[in-house]
Amino acid sequence: MLAVRDLAVRFGGVAALDGVSFAVRPGSITSVIGPNGAGKTTAFNAITGYLRPTGGRVTYDGAPLTGLRPAAIARRGVVRTFQRTSVFPSLSVADNVMIGLHLRGTAVLLAVLAGRRRLAGEESRLAADAAALIEFVGLGHRRRETASGLSYGEQRLVELAVALAARPRVLLLDEPGAGMSAAEKVGVSRLIRKIREQDVTVLLVEHDMRMVMGISDTVIVLNGGRVIAEGAPAEIQAHPDVIRAYLGTSRGPA
Repeated sequence: MLAVRDLAVRFGGVAALDGVSFAVRPGSITSVIGPNGAGKTTAFNAITGYLRPTGGRVTYDGAPLTGLRPAAIARRGVVRTFQRTSVFPSLSVADNVMIGLHLRGTAVLLAVLAGRRRLAGEESRLAADAAALIEFVGLGHRRRETASGLSYGEQRLVELAVALAARPRVLLLDEPGAGMSAAEKVGVSRLIRKIREQDVTVLLVEHDMRMVMGISDTVIVLNGGRVIAEGAPAEIQAHPDVIRAYLGTSRGPA
C-alpha cells in the first residue's frame, strides 16, 4: 500500500536517511523504532511531503507521492500526526475537530451567496461527524471543554480525532504515546487497534517498546539512517543488531 524505495535525505554532508526501503502492508500496524537521531521523524517528514528527499521515492497504491505538497498527500489518504500536539488550545474539543472536518466540506462561496440552507445542513452534518469522532477517541464527555483544559494525553487524543477527520487510509502517528502515563498508553494502544479495525493502515514511530511490541504486526528498525532489521516483534526482540543498537542486552520488552 505504502512503499518507500531507497529514500535518502542529506543535510549538508550528513546523511539523515541513507537508502531506506520498506513497504507497509494494507491493514497492518507497522512501527518504526530506533535510537535518537536514527532518522525516524525524518522518514515521516519525507513520506508526507514536509521534507523533500535527496533521493529515492515514495509511492502509495502505486502512484508517486514524492514531490507532492503535504495537503495533496493528505487528500490522497495519507495523513499524519506530529511529535508535539498541534491543537488550538483556545478552542473547544468539538471546534478543533470541526476544523479538521471542514477540509471535507463541500460548501463554497456560491452556496453561501445563494442562501444559508445548504451551508446550515452541511454544518449540522459535520457537527454530528465531529461528535462521533470525539466519542470514538474517548473524549465524548469533554467535547465542549477548551483544549487547553485537557491533560497532555487528552490533547494527543484530540489531535488524533482531527487526523481521523481527514478520513485517512494510511495514518502515520509520530510518537502517539509521548508524554502519556502508563494507563494512557494502554488506552491509546487499544485505540490504535480500533483504528485498524476501521480499515485504516497504521504506521507509527514510538519509543515505548512495550507499546510497540504489543500492537505491531511488523517492526522496522532504523539506525544511522539505515534499516538494520525488519520483522515481527518476536524476531526484532531477538535480532542481535537491534539488541546492540537499541534494545540493550535484555530481549524482553522495555
